[in-house]
Amino acid sequence: MSQPLHPAAVLYQGAKPFPALAACEHFAGSEKNLRKALQLQSELLVDDRPVFDITADCEDGAPAGREVEHAEMIAALLLGPDNRRARLGARIHDVTHAHWRDDLQIIVGRAGAQLAYIVLPKVASADDALTQIVALDEVRSLYNIEREIPVHVLIETPGALHEVWQIAALPHVESIDFGLMDFVSAHHGAIPGSAMQSPGQFSHPLIVRAKCEIAAAALGNGVIPAHNVTTELNDPDVAREDARRARREFGFLRMWSIHPCQIQPIVEAMRPDFAEVTEAAGILLAAQNADWGPIAWEGKLHDRASYRYYWELLRRAHATGAALPAEARHRFFHTAFASSSTPAATN
Repeated sequence: MSQPLHPAAVLYQGAKPFPALAACEHFAGSEKNLRKALQLQSELLVDDRPVFDITADCEDGAPAGREVEHAEMIAALLLGPDNRRARLGARIHDVTHAHWRDDLQIIVGRAGAQLAYIVLPKVASADDALTQIVALDEVRSLYNIEREIPVHVLIETPGALHEVWQIAALPHVESIDFGLMDFVSAHHGAIPGSAMQSPGQFSHPLIVRAKCEIAAAALGNGVIPAHNVTTELNDPDVAREDARRARREFGFLRMWSIHPCQIQPIVEAMRPDFAEVTEAAGILLAAQNADWGPIAWEGKLHDRASYRYYWELLRRAHATGAALPAEARHRFFHTAFASSSTPAATN
């Protein structure tokens, strides 16, 4: 009897799989904070995978005049024993900064094989992003790094927002991120400071428009939309509520953290509801039993179009540590299927 076909082997034939990224991206700049984050990352696991990624920050994290030393520190962490889960990325300087090419040379040249992704900040246009992506590929070629290094692009300027659909379609891009505070600052006082935090960030028309455009462009190009930070550090419930609204009202599937106390609330808020997870598991198990042909489920017809929706929901639930029915966990996420499914399917 042949092994049942995994959803990833059936539902995306001829199409690019949607990225499977952790629901939280934690930013840290100093070596001390990065080491603490790496330790926590190794502890918060789902099926031996971390529930959050870490971004080592060259842009705001590097002391002025010590950019080289800072990039070298990040490369050493990437290569060191603390990077046990290989989910450490790096944000380089923006394209107008004198050091951004050196960031790539040091971090990618020395530790490109271990680098989870590169974050590009403050692009003003698709051309800015493409300039840095081309440079990234040149460094990969120079150092014989064959693996693709994913790119996350920060939308922090009106120009970048205007071209966000082109940016999301660029090579290697797997995430489009919203940089709220820089975006507000770029409007020269026309947007009040209250829009940098809740509830203003979810009600000011220009911010709402930006979030909708970013989410639509990302999802329309098959990449992850990532929500901006919560500046409130003393009350984790604020980050939780921001993440919940970002997911439910705007379609964001990932959110930044800037303090360890925000990580778990963000992950929890990004989880699908338990009832949705149970329904998705039941439909997908029945579909697999039917060799992925159409089925009737509780009086409604389902086929591969709806299967893709429920598979994405189940993947997101798994990535955020939601409770899954045992049979669905075994069939869809057990390591026995790893060799027969795409990398994205096992994330």
